[in-house]
Amino acid sequence: MLKFCSLYSGSSGNCLFVSTNNTKVLIDCGTSCKKICEGLASIDSSIEDIDAILVTHEHSDHIQSLGTVSRKFNIPVYANIETWGAMGSQKEKISENNINVFKNDTDFILNDLTIHPFSTPHDAINPCGFNIHNGKKKLSIATDLGYIDNRIFEELSNSSFVLLESNYEPEVLAASKYPYQLKQRIKGPNGHLSNETAGKTISELMKKDLKEVILGHLSKENNFPELAYKTVAEQLMYNNSDINTIKLSVANRNQPGKIVNI
Repeated sequence: MLKFCSLYSGSSGNCLFVSTNNTKVLIDCGTSCKKICEGLASIDSSIEDIDAILVTHEHSDHIQSLGTVSRKFNIPVYANIETWGAMGSQKEKISENNINVFKNDTDFILNDLTIHPFSTPHDAINPCGFNIHNGKKKLSIATDLGYIDNRIFEELSNSSFVLLESNYEPEVLAASKYPYQLKQRIKGPNGHLSNETAGKTISELMKKDLKEVILGHLSKENNFPELAYKTVAEQLMYNNSDINTIKLSVANRNQPGKIVNI
């Protein structure tokens, strides 16, 4: 059984949990060590049981406590070589024995999981999302995306479950107090996905066997859960997708969500 839980997801910090009967991994450690331990305990798991941490990219909302968690609990960390080089003080905290390198777009094996890190368009040094396979079951993690192109779409195709970024609502972003350059960065080709783009992507992925999606990495300032859900649902209906055939929800930024069985 492949399981997923969003412990924390949002512009203020990200940490995701994936497990099978034999393997438990975290994806990113973008909030405090204490919160991660508390989040795992709330879903009847433990930080001591984590086999590895996978890192998408080096931004602080994804690696805030990475070094502390790895060092304190002796957990191996997997990232590409460019991301390792950009981690700074977080890397310095991690034992050399726990430093593992993967290549984007190349599979690697972790116990009973096959993990495929795929390159993503974002303003980090070499960011990635993850396809995670256990037998014939597949889930995908795709946040921090400036856009969806055919390559990204194919990476997400045939996943039963996707955590997909739905970061901002354009009108809310336009009216926010953010400086002009930051607004341009967010909506640019190396920034983040809007609610509308997330909805269009989901409607197409429903034709490729998608059964459940959680909207993640919402901006605290430029979005809110009800709006993200509403906009995505409207896009599904606009594209003639049967909203009754997919489970749609929004990840919580402050507490763990439901456990999804894939």
